[in-house]
Amino acid sequence: MIPVFDGHNDFLLRLLRAPDQREAIWLTGETGPDSAPKGHLDLPRMRAGAFAGGFFAVYIPSPIAHDAPDFEAIMDAPPYDVPLPDLIGAAAAQPVAAGMIGHLMWMERTGTLAICRTVADIRAAIAAGKIAAILHFEGAEAIGADLDALYMWHTAGLRSLGPVWSRPTVFGHGVPFRFPSSPDTGPGLTEAGKRLIRACNELRIMIDLSHLNEAGFNDVAALSNAPLVATHSNAHAITPSARNLTDRQLDMIRDSDGMVGLNFATVFLREDGRKATFKGWEPMLRHLDHLIARLGEDRVGLGSDFDGATVPADIGDVAGLPRLIDAMRQHGYDDALLAKLAHENWFALLGRTWGT
Repeated sequence: MIPVFDGHNDFLLRLLRAPDQREAIWLTGETGPDSAPKGHLDLPRMRAGAFAGGFFAVYIPSPIAHDAPDFEAIMDAPPYDVPLPDLIGAAAAQPVAAGMIGHLMWMERTGTLAICRTVADIRAAIAAGKIAAILHFEGAEAIGADLDALYMWHTAGLRSLGPVWSRPTVFGHGVPFRFPSSPDTGPGLTEAGKRLIRACNELRIMIDLSHLNEAGFNDVAALSNAPLVATHSNAHAITPSARNLTDRQLDMIRDSDGMVGLNFATVFLREDGRKATFKGWEPMLRHLDHLIARLGEDRVGLGSDFDGATVPADIGDVAGLPRLIDAMRQHGYDDALLAKLAHENWFALLGRTWGT
């Protein structure tokens, strides 16, 4: 099987919600009354699906959960415009972030995972049979405007950061869950946000654009000396969600020698913008074809959003990755391209960004 290195997952959020069960969830796979695994990720299914590693997100949940039944119904009946949650301050966010990082460090102590700070670390972890994990912040709520905490989190292993999730921070504005919509939904980076981008460049922390609105995207492109990256985003030309990337944005990413990871979330794959799952591979392949056409074969990867989204039925969970790879092969992608999409492009991008 071709190993997969993935641009985004929310597994740490599952552990945050069930800390007393983390050993069962991670090492053996949490099971319900029917003995079926819950969620998308655990170590046994990762190994079954040839999941070699990826970006493990620290995400601060909103007081009003976006996975509540009413939000599910709203996002399955386009058009929709889900209100943005309120800003969460650093004082409230930092203990949550510390707890999630603690779970990741516990996973490392089990000997089954390694927190990686360089591409060499990633390759060494995979060679040793461990899951190669990059510590990522999906939203910078746990960093104050003075940026002091950024340096603390960097010491703890932070190597990838999205300034926003789909709500405002002191640094900028996230796009709402809105369909149909352009990503031009509000103002750009704040002055603190501009300082954050410069500091990330100095520390060689990768900047993730996946939840940033168009004005913020433009500000990062003007400020950053690193490749532009969207870890889990799709093509707006196919699915006109505020969260997807326009062709102009894709061209800017291409010109920076950056990269986009295909998001498996059905709501960003379906042309009709619905959240409901579906069978078959055509929506994913259409987005991949479009991304490759705009970005080139060397700048596209996978960014599943496992444990943070509804995914296509034929994938199901991480153990379904080989089925996706086979569908891509049947679609006409040769083995060299499959290896690039599955892992090689991420390694090359991180080398360009981190310098190691």
